[in-house]
Amino acid sequence: MGSSFLITLREGLEASLIISILLTYLAKTNRRTENRVVWFGTFVAIAVCAIVGTLVYIFVNGLNGKVEQAVEGVIAVAAMLVLTQMIFWMRANARNLSSDLRSKVDGSSKTVLFTIAFVAVFREGLETALFLLGAKTETASGSSVVIGGLIGLVVSAALGLVVFKAGSRINLKAFFNVTAILLLLFAAGLAGKAVHELRELIGWETGLLITPAWTITSGAWSASGGTFYDFMKGLFGWHASPERLRVGAYFVYLIPVLASYLKSSKDDKQLVS
Repeated sequence: MGSSFLITLREGLEASLIISILLTYLAKTNRRTENRVVWFGTFVAIAVCAIVGTLVYIFVNGLNGKVEQAVEGVIAVAAMLVLTQMIFWMRANARNLSSDLRSKVDGSSKTVLFTIAFVAVFREGLETALFLLGAKTETASGSSVVIGGLIGLVVSAALGLVVFKAGSRINLKAFFNVTAILLLLFAAGLAGKAVHELRELIGWETGLLITPAWTITSGAWSASGGTFYDFMKGLFGWHASPERLRVGAYFVYLIPVLASYLKSSKDDKQLVS
């Protein structure tokens, strides 16, 4: 539930911010009558994403054996790459997002407004579906993924409304920095998951790298099972008995990518100062 909540919270808020900027600018330019075009594009995108996501989930959920391992491994790799790209894209473009959108809206037709709203929500929706499929392979309960995702969407919509009403008084930079680091930890778990699935696909079952890095059977906050274990497994890729290869893949991804993100954050501060 933790990973799906964080994913939909982050992605939902990004979409909410874009829609809020569009509606605010239309209001300030006396074009409120065109709000319905923005909402129409938003709801069409949500419907299309729901249909596509459901079809993909049904397809993946019906697989087994080697095919399942291959598909889950590929999904984990794809989700990891897209998630990483999204985090760095948001850091690079967040500062000019509002002005860029406003320049697109100036003198635009209703078709352009519809397209902007549709593409913004559709992009976030497809990314969310992909990330949730990755979260599904990392959690014990599919229902917890759905529940966490729905809660995240509700909270993101509420935050979007707050931003729409409060404007620049909300510290979105701090929010995106914190969630970016948490999502990078989630992406590292996906890296480990991908290596695990692809390793099983090729039948690599023996060797030093396949032996468990550690084994936890009891205690430690019920780390080998239960709600806490499911939460840590879904959000951070925690496992009670992971093979060394999986742990290695986790840190091979996390250390350089997190260092790069923190460095870019430091560079941004120096530019501002």
